[in-house]
Amino acid sequence: MNTENILKELKFKGIRSSGSGGQHVNKVSSKIELKFDVENSTSLSDEEKFLLKSKLSSKLTKNNILILFCDESRSQQRNKEIAIKRFLKVLTGGLTRPKKRKPTKPSKSSIKKRLEVKQKISQKKELRKKPKPN
Repeated sequence: MNTENILKELKFKGIRSSGSGGQHVNKVSSKIELKFDVENSTSLSDEEKFLLKSKLSSKLTKNNILILFCDESRSQQRNKEIAIKRFLKVLTGGLTRPKKRKPTKPSKSSIKKRLEVKQKISQKKELRKKPKPN
């Protein structure tokens, strides 16, 4: 994954931020919309694209475009930086492969201990019963 080339493929759009802020919020587009087209990216290999599509399927649009919004700051430039950091975090998270699970067995001592505890409980319950007449 070449981050420099990927960052060149990003598309940004300034949007008017919602919420309180008085008159100023109505004229300034400080909210940032970041778009990344996974399908048509030249920086990602086919294998990486497949991984992203499967792992980030809930965050992608029907056209396989990842869209992130940021309106944390009043500054458009700061929001852009935050959006890029979030994007890189999402991208690296989507490209990491989970570790293969190593099947394990319980140890012989744990099996023995479990069976002994079961036997003790069984005896305790057996002693609670009324004796059978001979």
